[in-house]
Amino acid sequence: QVQLVESGGGLVQPGGSLRLSCAPSTSIFDFTSARWYRQAPGNERELVATITGGDAVYVDSVRGRFAISRDIAKNMWYLQMSGLKPEDTAVYYCNTNNFRGTYWGKGTLVTVSS
Repeated sequence: QVQLVESGGGLVQPGGSLRLSCAPSTSIFDFTSARWYRQAPGNERELVATITGGDAVYVDSVRGRFAISRDIAKNMWYLQMSGLKPEDTAVYYCNTNNFRGTYWGKGTLVTVSS
């Protein structure tokens, strides 16, 4: 069973930056794509960003502010978030899949507040 462990969440002021990390328990090469989702209180889970190889896709609300990436040497995926807004407050989840199944982390809380 693949495990995904997110880290890097916390409290940040509006306009600030955070970098979220996602560590899979197996090789990053086991997966073609990885995604970051977020879920704010009372809202449905929302796809924020997807990385497939070197290609990245973003939801409109974060395009230009967030950047998804992977570090093969460290076996990690990242979500660099800048220009954070209060509406970015949510639990952020890492997600990936392969032919064996779909995998989720437990999430990391990002709170944007002054």
